[in-house]
Amino acid sequence: MIDPLTSRNWSHRILFVVLISSIIFLRLLPISPTYHGIPGPDIALALTLAWVQRRPSYVPALLIVIVFFVQDLVYWRVPGLMTLAVLLATEWLRRREHRMREMSFAMELVMVAAVLVGILLFQRMAMAVMMLEQPELGRELLQSLTTLAAYPFVLAASRLAFGLRRATPGEVDDLGHPI
Repeated sequence: MIDPLTSRNWSHRILFVVLISSIIFLRLLPISPTYHGIPGPDIALALTLAWVQRRPSYVPALLIVIVFFVQDLVYWRVPGLMTLAVLLATEWLRRREHRMREMSFAMELVMVAAVLVGILLFQRMAMAVMMLEQPELGRELLQSLTTLAAYPFVLAASRLAFGLRRATPGEVDDLGHPI
């Protein structure tokens, strides 16, 4: 029989993959191919950042690499560049998860904004080093801004729909180990 902790981790991992797959599918639909206004948020990135900050065990590094590498291939981005940027950002957040448990929501938003800017700068510097054509800076900044604006809604949806919450200081798992 599978213990409840392992079952919960795997069910949330499968749920994460299903959610990201749904996001990829919806982004590929040709709803309005001629619209050139404000770029939409990167919901997959917002979801990943929210889940890593709430329950890092639900989104291991290998799962992040697989999901974002598939996105790189599907969206015709530089293969592995966004994957590496997101992996570095999520691991940076993962190492600070214990310190962020008592952090206010405003500070969490500042942290997410810093991570989004870091991802953007990392990608632009890497593309400049590789001498690749870069997307417009203004468009990328707008997408980062819309992703930051969507983050609270993604967080609320994750909390209400999937019960994803931050571990409290001193909380233990089903086996009695500190989280």
